[in-house]
Amino acid sequence: MSVETSKTGWKGIVLAGGAGSRLHPVTLAASKQMLPVYDKPMIYYPIATLMLGGIRDILIISTPTDLPRFKELLGDGARIGCQFEYVAQEAPRGLPEAFILGADFIGSDGVTLILGDNLFYGDMQFFRNALARHKGGTVFGYPVQDPERYGVVEFDETGKVLSIEEKPTAPKSRYAIPGLYCFDNRVIDVAKNLRPSDRGELEIVDVIQRYLDWEELRVEKMARGIAWLDTGTPQSLLEAANFVATIEHRQGFKIACLEEIALRKGMINRKQFIHLSEELSKSAYGGYLEMVLRDLDG
Repeated sequence: MSVETSKTGWKGIVLAGGAGSRLHPVTLAASKQMLPVYDKPMIYYPIATLMLGGIRDILIISTPTDLPRFKELLGDGARIGCQFEYVAQEAPRGLPEAFILGADFIGSDGVTLILGDNLFYGDMQFFRNALARHKGGTVFGYPVQDPERYGVVEFDETGKVLSIEEKPTAPKSRYAIPGLYCFDNRVIDVAKNLRPSDRGELEIVDVIQRYLDWEELRVEKMARGIAWLDTGTPQSLLEAANFVATIEHRQGFKIACLEEIALRKGMINRKQFIHLSEELSKSAYGGYLEMVLRDLDG
């Protein structure tokens, strides 16, 4: 497993495990993150978020059963200018276990953890702002109408976090925390020293609290016009698919097209992109890649 330092100083982890029990029976024989969200596998969306932040080194964590399917789908990432590695999570022991399982992969870098069922759409400047900092931790704040259903972040005018509350009866803000987290390299030791909660798992709120105790936790607010969707229930999965379909049909641009992101971010060159387009030429997705080339050629 890689221990080299990435060029950006950041590694990415996509946590794509779990049983997907809220989606049963659909997920009885298939990983939730392999299900389609309109025209792409669900896992494309969190990978796209990391790539849009400039992160190329990505670790996929999933169950021993599902991991071979992700390897078949994604390969080593070279085709899109990335490096994908894989680790099995034997049982769901909580989000912070990702930092323990990925310790060798992270090496001396900072790390962004994104949940495999989270979809972000819009201007990703809030994410790039977080990646510009290399000390401390960053969580993100998304305005919701019903913050009492979520983990809620309270912060001052500078973005410094004052408190984190899980499903509060009297929320101190209306900013919920989505499944995207950025931490410096110390998060590995923080995770290793956590104790399981009453439900027998390591809790991400305990990691966040440690950085809050150090007064090194910040929040990046997600602006109006940015969409954050999770896809953990049949209703939310349908809503996400309809959202993607509506945007793509209206604008003519695809959301989370990994090949296009790789080309526009300079991760691959035009010749490599043409090859990818030819591989998919019999599908509507391949047709879109051909359209991207025509647009670039003017």
